[in-house]
Amino acid sequence: MHMIHLTSPRNDAIDSAEECRTKYLARCLFRKITCEIELCNDDAGPFRLFCDDLRPGDVLSNTRHQMNGVVDWEFTYAAPTGFAYSPPFWLLLELLELWKQGLDDWTARFEKVLPVFLKVVKDKEQGAIDRGIMKGSDRLSGYMLRSWESGDFWLNYAARKSWAFDMIYWAKIDWRYFGDGNLSDRVKLLTPDGRAEMEGFVQMKLTAEEEGGLPD
Repeated sequence: MHMIHLTSPRNDAIDSAEECRTKYLARCLFRKITCEIELCNDDAGPFRLFCDDLRPGDVLSNTRHQMNGVVDWEFTYAAPTGFAYSPPFWLLLELLELWKQGLDDWTARFEKVLPVFLKVVKDKEQGAIDRGIMKGSDRLSGYMLRSWESGDFWLNYAARKSWAFDMIYWAKIDWRYFGDGNLSDRVKLLTPDGRAEMEGFVQMKLTAEEEGGLPD
């Protein structure tokens, strides 16, 4: 999906050959990570219905604050249940890619509100277990905490959000899997054929930008 998103925009998708190369490389390395390392522990299935854009503004409630409906199912698809193990991105109400103070500030603020959210979730889970309507093995709070602490939150978010992909990949994911290094070091991780394909893609995008049209 991310490679298609990079390929398809008509104008202003890239500003230079270096930017294009960096974006292409990030997508190749992310694909390498997801192919060689399990994105989720249950990525072989079963897959569940997952609403990628679910947030408080989509929930309908009555005057007693009881939920009685959910709207806006546009970005819904079958996904690994591991996607639900990440804490919800909407805890700060604003998407991190739209946060004016930047990613570091969003992360710092998110870390402050996450414990409050998880405490409420734990209390609700325990109440459901006590009433016999939920099994202890179905708790999500522990998975959410581990997702944040391990960095899997960023891996899942990058997989789901094309507009935030480049920022998150280079800030949160690349160093976790490949360690220190610069762009030249990362290019060496590609096969010779992969490097040739990258240069061909860069030239194709530059030509398309100059001509103002979509690549074939």
